[in-house]
Amino acid sequence: MNTASRSDSMGGGGRVTGGRDNVNDIAVVGFAHAPHVRETYGTTNGVEMLAPCFHTLYDKLGIKVSDIDFWCSGSSDYLAGRAFSFISAIDSIGAVPPINESHVEMDAAWALYEAWVKLRSGQAKTALVYGFGKASAGTLRQVLTLQTDPYVVAPLWPDAVSIAGLAARAGLDSGRWTERDMAAVGSADDAETEKRLAAPYVANPFREHDIAPITDGAAAIVLAAGDRARELCERPAWLTGIAHRIDTPMLGARDLASSPSTAAAAKAATGGDAGGFDLAELHAQFTHEELILKQAIGLNGKTRINPSGGALSGNPMFAAGLERIGFAATEIMNGTAERALAHASSGPALQQNLVAVLEAK
Repeated sequence: MNTASRSDSMGGGGRVTGGRDNVNDIAVVGFAHAPHVRETYGTTNGVEMLAPCFHTLYDKLGIKVSDIDFWCSGSSDYLAGRAFSFISAIDSIGAVPPINESHVEMDAAWALYEAWVKLRSGQAKTALVYGFGKASAGTLRQVLTLQTDPYVVAPLWPDAVSIAGLAARAGLDSGRWTERDMAAVGSADDAETEKRLAAPYVANPFREHDIAPITDGAAAIVLAAGDRARELCERPAWLTGIAHRIDTPMLGARDLASSPSTAAAAKAATGGDAGGFDLAELHAQFTHEELILKQAIGLNGKTRINPSGGALSGNPMFAAGLERIGFAATEIMNGTAERALAHASSGPALQQNLVAVLEAK
């Protein structure tokens, strides 16, 4: 990092303090996503979902493949059921011209972080970040077990819902929230909340509304630096802060009803000031996770939470976190917000968390 940024001693991001014409000013200038559907009939490398997203961005921004300096993707070979599925996904970009690309084996929000670092270093002025997941190709809850600790957790084969249920139950038993609080997440009114509470359990303490749907999908974001961002977008969504942190993978060694890594990432990205956000897009795959995240970040009641519907309305694996950044940025680019916060998570029980601040500065 150069002197245009500030980060704490833990690393992993910080707040951008450079001036308006600083090349290190980086913004989201375009966002596109595939429809959130229960099942697609394409291949597990995501090409059929990604290609339309790319062409939407090309057309909207008036660019072509050669205008992108760096590409970075997020996905999972475990989920795709094949080795190097991210290489196959490059078919959606094309073989000509040659590209400079990288990949992360996690949600594409972390691919965006890598691209942000690439642009910050001055090695590129534009980047296209994308993520994809075809969750319908396998038994998702069991596949996600493979990301747990391979020595003491994975051999027990706890599925993703069971692990989240441990966290939800910890919060309920400690009095940090109630089942009514969980039912109120995303609820339109008290009548809907009551209807939700009357529904049967699908996995105690979860009812159907508490669990994000299994969704196939893909998403893509274009980042640009400095004047290039202003050329491509009339109202860029500037990334003025971004950071990520991680908690221990040992489920018995941490309080599952809280998220210290989210709190630390939010403090680094916001400078400790979580007020003044018009909206926050939170990557909560279960209702209790939204309660945890709001508390960890320190959001007040004036901030709109998940105006897009959040992951609880559409949860494409390895793209949902990137979508949170994309939806938050879209509100700024459309002029309906001045300052937004976006959060992404990866791993069981909110193990890894990323927080980004976007502004129309």
